[in-house]
Amino acid sequence: MARYSRLEVMGKIQETGMVPLFYHSDIEIGKKVLNACYDGGARLLEFTARGDFAFEVFSELNKYALEQLPGMIMGVGSITDAAAASLYIQMGANFVVTPSLREDIAVVCNRRKVLWSPGCGTLTEINRAEELGCELIKLFPGSTYGPGFVKAIKGPQPWTSVMPTGGVSTEEANLRAWFEAGVSCVGMGSKLISKEVLERKDFEGLQKKVADTLQLIEKIRREK
Repeated sequence: MARYSRLEVMGKIQETGMVPLFYHSDIEIGKKVLNACYDGGARLLEFTARGDFAFEVFSELNKYALEQLPGMIMGVGSITDAAAASLYIQMGANFVVTPSLREDIAVVCNRRKVLWSPGCGTLTEINRAEELGCELIKLFPGSTYGPGFVKAIKGPQPWTSVMPTGGVSTEEANLRAWFEAGVSCVGMGSKLISKEVLERKDFEGLQKKVADTLQLIEKIRREK
């Protein structure tokens, strides 16, 4: 069962401006990544459930976060059907992210009052997601659409909250373009938690990178 309500999750997403994305099959490495993100100031993490037995890894990481990392909000991504959404919600997922708009997943998440963020690529999809109760639109892949798409959407629909994923980096110019276009937050995967970091087990470096990125986002928002 989710520990945090969808409004609490949405509030934290808007407050921090960044959701790190991560997957690894090794639970101990996952714990170290969680610690690095937490110590760097992140209070959300999307576990991208893409591997065999990923649900077992998520279960252990979520238990660890609940016991050792107060206020850390674990969610799950890459969910493609209602059955998977239900499974992860049973294991305590506090939010569910999908690569596409799936109404069956909306039903499951809304029934349990769990925040869900569907991948959308058109205004029609965005409107339908919001009609289904979506608080946060995942613009995916972000690299295909770019900040200009967000700016165009926010013109007629200033109420729409957008999180681009894919095509987001830690570079100031990239982050500034997205936030000045009007995104509520960014989803950041390999540009933040890279294969090199994991191979070298450079968790101190990851902690610094998370902290620096969050500070940069705060600065950009302040200067808007």
